[in-house]
Amino acid sequence: MGPRWLPLFAQLVVLQLPGAWAKDTIRVFVVPHSHMDVGWLYTVQENMQIYAASVYTSVVRELTLKEHRRFIAVEQEYFRLWWDRFASRTQKLQVRELLAHGRLEFVSGGQVMHDEAVTHFDDQILQLTEGHGFLYETFGVRPQFSWQVDSFGASATTPTLFALAGFNAHVISRIDYELKEALMQVQEMQFVWRGSQSLAERQEIFTHVLDFYGYCSPPNLSLSRRVGYSWEGEAPLLTQFQGGEHSSLNDPVTVRNIEMYVERFVLDVKSRARGYRTPHILWPWGCDRKFFSAGVQFANMDLLLSSLNTRASQLGVTVEYATLSAYFRALHAHNATWHVRGHQDFLPYASEESQVWTGFYTSRSPLKGLARRASALLYAGESMFTRYMWPSPRRRLDPRWALTQLQKLRWAVSEVQHHDGITGTEAVKVGDMFTQHLRAGMQAVLRLVAAIVLDPPRGSPGSEPRGHSAAVYNPLAWTVTTVINLTVSFPHVTVTDESGRPVKAQVQRSKEIPHKYDLYVLTTIPGLSYRYYSVRPTEQAPEGQQAATATMAFTSKLDRKPRRLSTRPLGKKLVSVKNDCYTVFLDPDTNLMHSIWERQSNRTVRVTQQFLEYTVNGNKNDLPVSDNYVFLPEGPADPAWEAVSVEMVRGRLLTEIRQYFYRTLEAKEHTYAIYSRLAHVPLGYDRELLCHRLEQELRVGPLEVNREAVLRTSTGLQSLRVLHSDSNAFQMQHRLHRDYPAHTISRNYYPMVQSAYIEDSRTRLVLLSEQAHGVSSQGDGEVEVLLHRRLWNNLDLSQIFNVTLKDASIVRPVFWLLLGPLSLTTRLRPQSGLALQHRPVVVLGRLPEADPERPVARQPEAVTLPPSLHLQTLSIPGWTYSSNHTQHLQKLQKGEAGKAKPDLRRVLLRLHHLYEVREHQVLSQPVTVDLKAVLRGLGTLVAVEERSLTGTWSVNSLRRWRWRTPNKGLGASGLGGSRPSAPHGPVVTIGPKEIRTFFVHFQRPVVVVVMVLLLVVIVWLFVMVWLLV
Repeated sequence: MGPRWLPLFAQLVVLQLPGAWAKDTIRVFVVPHSHMDVGWLYTVQENMQIYAASVYTSVVRELTLKEHRRFIAVEQEYFRLWWDRFASRTQKLQVRELLAHGRLEFVSGGQVMHDEAVTHFDDQILQLTEGHGFLYETFGVRPQFSWQVDSFGASATTPTLFALAGFNAHVISRIDYELKEALMQVQEMQFVWRGSQSLAERQEIFTHVLDFYGYCSPPNLSLSRRVGYSWEGEAPLLTQFQGGEHSSLNDPVTVRNIEMYVERFVLDVKSRARGYRTPHILWPWGCDRKFFSAGVQFANMDLLLSSLNTRASQLGVTVEYATLSAYFRALHAHNATWHVRGHQDFLPYASEESQVWTGFYTSRSPLKGLARRASALLYAGESMFTRYMWPSPRRRLDPRWALTQLQKLRWAVSEVQHHDGITGTEAVKVGDMFTQHLRAGMQAVLRLVAAIVLDPPRGSPGSEPRGHSAAVYNPLAWTVTTVINLTVSFPHVTVTDESGRPVKAQVQRSKEIPHKYDLYVLTTIPGLSYRYYSVRPTEQAPEGQQAATATMAFTSKLDRKPRRLSTRPLGKKLVSVKNDCYTVFLDPDTNLMHSIWERQSNRTVRVTQQFLEYTVNGNKNDLPVSDNYVFLPEGPADPAWEAVSVEMVRGRLLTEIRQYFYRTLEAKEHTYAIYSRLAHVPLGYDRELLCHRLEQELRVGPLEVNREAVLRTSTGLQSLRVLHSDSNAFQMQHRLHRDYPAHTISRNYYPMVQSAYIEDSRTRLVLLSEQAHGVSSQGDGEVEVLLHRRLWNNLDLSQIFNVTLKDASIVRPVFWLLLGPLSLTTRLRPQSGLALQHRPVVVLGRLPEADPERPVARQPEAVTLPPSLHLQTLSIPGWTYSSNHTQHLQKLQKGEAGKAKPDLRRVLLRLHHLYEVREHQVLSQPVTVDLKAVLRGLGTLVAVEERSLTGTWSVNSLRRWRWRTPNKGLGASGLGGSRPSAPHGPVVTIGPKEIRTFFVHFQRPVVVVVMVLLLVVIVWLFVMVWLLV
């Protein structure tokens, strides 16, 4: 998105900073770029037509004309579309030549410039891998520098991932305005960032923070508003969004105004230099949608640079076009000693006092949920296809068709990670585009999944189904015991497994769909394995007399109660619901949760939950305004309900508490609801994860306009308003509550991608979330989650481009609540988070009237990892490139790479250690696994290659730069520093928080080998006969 330009006082701050710039001639590296949002105001298709294709066409032409010109390209989605649909053969040859000579450089190299606050690190890795795979396969290049300049705050996870991908430096921009000012004052805008407390120095990365001007060329500081660096004006169809800060066209550089341009440029450079410690200055040239007419841009800047350099000694400035590679090589050679930053992030982000960017943590909640469900489906589909192909594929599925289905969802999930995508900060039509692409990709993978697990329909066409078949797949590499939920149209059912044995199940009336029933089935599934069930309607039978019949839950109700304070002491006529781990108490005077007793600690903690709403302003004449980005409540939140009623649905398998919250005492329809479930796990089942959670599904909305809804959980824990929230689901951040002169509420909100918790010395309360939300602790013992936003405002973005949140939607977020001693919740939180994220995939089929009992399916051997390791990726990417870099470059030079077929034998494997150093006495230890044994169910493992995070580097050849820090010299290091070297066999040891990436290869099945040999013999015989004839 475009910059919300810094206020004038911030520009003046830059001019007054102390610094050492006057000691040396300043060397300015002008880095031309175009910030090309994958979405935001226009759809991808519209942007390609408006400007994106023209950027690459004109830039390639202009770089080819003059050798001294440079350009960096970032987002791969637009480049790939241009390359496939627009670029001519000549242009493609020119691109290869420019890359070979370093005049065009790909930086970051992901599909998009991803958001850093609300994205899951799995999806960050996916979009980066998609872009890197294309670049390496097509050009043999591997990006080594990031350009993460427009994400709304900076996560500590992203630099860690970039280090694992082989990057040498990282560029960011949007950090809190007060912090940026402080860093500039002490010249610490460049530092070595150790983003992971466990990986620390081994995965550190040099980080450069752009100054107050950000990634755009500076605004006009001279009296003439026509003197600037955008000589091409605005792209077609964008002229409607222009104001004083978005001047449409700057005066061209001429003999008459060259002195003004020179004076302004030098003033700008020297003011920037005051914030940095070396005379090397990175000067971004470009902004949103620039260089669609690159000839005009370069022609003017050529004149300015020439004039500057002819007077370099007089001005104290030299200027050159540059890529990031050129800039950071010069900086690295400077041999300075750099400050070290730990694993703290740069969140939340405020661009000025009244611009606190914490609203986007929740904006467009339905899109956030859809994106995460799509990611989970893709994760399952990848491993299902890999298991289908190995040890030997069945013939009915075309592998290339299967890859196409997976690639559709890979593209869609990567695309929505854009910083104006999953954030919910895009125009309504762009949000619709993301939704459409995600749904289409999900449908494609669902077709693939059904083709893998379902048998072709049998029986006569049009025969009535006598029930459902359900194939249930566990995508995790552990044995999982859980309850799956199916919706059926009959209340009396029998459920049997693949062997015809009865299965424990419970049926109850659906809470949302009239005349339907929720069927809950208890299942235990080994890692990466299937269970098959048959669901049939039965005649009504007394409860318990027929073992195969799902038991019917019974429902009781508590009358609607008005809102009031609860004064009932513990144990006085409270209503209880319990399993073997928790007892949940409800207060019948208020119908609210009262407290929870936890067995292991034998402690009862007061826990109350209620919905509240913040009121916000939408009129720009009465600043400040809340919008898709910004959350600025007018005051504390107020209760959003006046009455609540309760239904208790009790069954043998689980009990559900249904709380309905009404806006008024007389309201017929509820606005909010909480559906809380406790599972009753029978003896003989692994009950640890399933028993130790209270599953909650919420219903929120529709809201009134300019209201923001939160769920506040108030407890008896003495947490002192200290919150822990996750960073992209990779690591936890310690969040102290701080008081500010203004907007204290919003500035104490943080992103929660998967988990957050509060604690005291004895007990921890953990919230696990299915999707991203904003989270805060506004009071002692409290944690509140921002669930939904409905906003109207008269800002230009809303009025012109419909960047709004004014729909009357209903959202249904899902949370799991864990309560217990610190040692227990430390052990369970990472595994429970994954169990929520990657619940079993259920594929429903029909049971035709004539269908016999399903024979017992032959299960492949399960894939099982130790409890501290997670199978992060198991997929067949289908890349065509050789793992040998030299061979791949040779094929590219010969033009052979584009003719290669997808490699279906190469399997991409990632393993992730879930725990931090010293987080848990046992589970934080390094884990040694034999991949040959773990993956035995896929076949005989014959080769293991360790690779960089995105697969493009062999770790044996990767040498990342090291930057001098106190007590550390300068040099180069291999990936991971002191980490054990790449494995020479199938046995690997994985340390705390490590992510290790491998290419694994399996032995071809004997049948395939024999068929290949027979084919060779037949061809040989045919040739011999032909020669004889």
